Amino acid sequence: MPVFEVIGLSPNFVDYEAAWQLQRSVHGLVAKGEIEDTVLLLEHSSVFTAGKRTELEERPTDGTPVIDVDRGGKITWHGPGQLVGYPIMKLPEPIDVVGYVRWLEQVLIDSIAEFGVVGERVGGRSGVWVNVDGSFEKVAAIGIRVAEKVTMHGFALNCSNSLDPYETIIACGIRDAKTTTLSIRAGKEITPAMAVEVIERHLGEIEMRR
Repeated sequence: MPVFEVIGLSPNFVDYEAAWQLQRSVHGLVAKGEIEDTVLLLEHSSVFTAGKRTELEERPTDGTPVIDVDRGGKITWHGPGQLVGYPIMKLPEPIDVVGYVRWLEQVLIDSIAEFGVVGERVGGRSGVWVNVDGSFEKVAAIGIRVAEKVTMHGFALNCSNSLDPYETIIACGIRDAKTTTLSIRAGKEITPAMAVEVIERHLGEIEMRR
């Protein structure tokens, strides 16, 4: 089971670049075998981040600054009310990046089920989705990087955040899909702090193939 570190939840939001530096430090230690697999859990202060495949027209329409990062995927938003998880874990041989993403999706699907929200996969699209009257809305995004057989970056689960920031970007490069939150779908407030314990439990219960 990995070590869990909650490094900042509301009102102690974590600056994205500070967390990114911490990720790199922990990643180096895990890769060297000096510490156990580690999962960082937090809420960021509001920020847009762009993966390596982000196109110019997908960036904010209002000129808001964007941090370019070394993960896969495209542009997304992080901020208050959203639980971000950075699993920094050594993958088993042979390295199966798609399998790891599917594992993360299952952790999230099982976790949000405890709040009465049914999450699903959508073919050809990563992350976790909710079927709303026949159309799918994204409740959790996944964007990762694997270096030296160890994962970085991870998932962002919309808990109680505003959806307004998504209006200024093409989130994850998907033009025809909306986003949603656990709170909206459950009909009651579900904060990142409430989701932490559930996420930790399911990350520990669902074994990756070793």
